[in-house]
Amino acid sequence: MVFGMATSKLTITLQRDQLEQIHALIAAGQAGTVSGFVQHAVNIALHDAAGWQELLKTSLAETGGPLTPKERQWADEILSGPPPQKKMPARKHHTA
Repeated sequence: MVFGMATSKLTITLQRDQLEQIHALIAAGQAGTVSGFVQHAVNIALHDAAGWQELLKTSLAETGGPLTPKERQWADEILSGPPPQKKMPARKHHTA
């Protein structure tokens, strides 16, 4: 943690196996605390997001500017993948 930086406490939800892996890293001395691990992960994610934003900005500048609404819709459809399949309710089998 960086001293002098304002912090906020919050509750997050992780998959059980993720938390177990973090605890294993702490036990092995490869991480200090769960909070420290999560803070580090958030810093990496924010850095990655900023890098992708800069790459997008540069790419758009080199290829003609911002996306048109039609281009944005196409990109959103491609990047979001196929729509989730609706699960059919389980059929009840009746026995005679």
